[in-house]
Amino acid sequence: MAAKTDWVKAIQPLLKKYKGKKHPLEYKNTYQLLVMVILAAQDSDRHINQVAVDLFKAIPNMKALAKHTTETLIPYIKKVRNHRNKANWLTKIAQEIKTDAKIPKTMDELTALPGIGRKSANVILRESGLPPEGIMVDLHTVRVAPRLGIVDTSDPKKIEEELTAILPQKYWDAGMAMSFHGREICRPKPLCEICFMRPVCEYYKEVISK
Repeated sequence: MAAKTDWVKAIQPLLKKYKGKKHPLEYKNTYQLLVMVILAAQDSDRHINQVAVDLFKAIPNMKALAKHTTETLIPYIKKVRNHRNKANWLTKIAQEIKTDAKIPKTMDELTALPGIGRKSANVILRESGLPPEGIMVDLHTVRVAPRLGIVDTSDPKKIEEELTAILPQKYWDAGMAMSFHGREICRPKPLCEICFMRPVCEYYKEVISK
């Protein structure tokens, strides 16, 4: 089982494949990234990329966002899932931060903001080129990590805890790599026939190859 696999070594092809790959959200700066990460929760990156075009034309930075209330922001994001809560979180963040330059750059500061959990904070830190303070676990990582056999849980919090215990910090981009892998190959119906992780994958050994 998983204990027999040297995951520090086994995860390398995945890290190499997706090294430096930009997140699917089409942001142009940290302000846009933060806003889009919040909007993307329980929605799709593709949809948020579409919504963001008009949103950022009208509200180009944190200073402009701070002038809005929940009610005045909603028209720009009304097609986004859970838009009222997200509008409330974003206006509170903007009124607290006030300018792009004051956007936090640590896990503790980011997760102290409304609407930002560890997953979102990990994405913001990664995309900002900052040292990782955790491992990003999204719905794709939740699918891929147990399939590979590197973890034996589907709980996002436990997956992050187990991965950070197994992998040295310099390999903590593994969560994002698994996310990309889950989007491209290890989909709900996995494309095992073209997967380069087959040699170490428990799902392939137990389900597909038998």
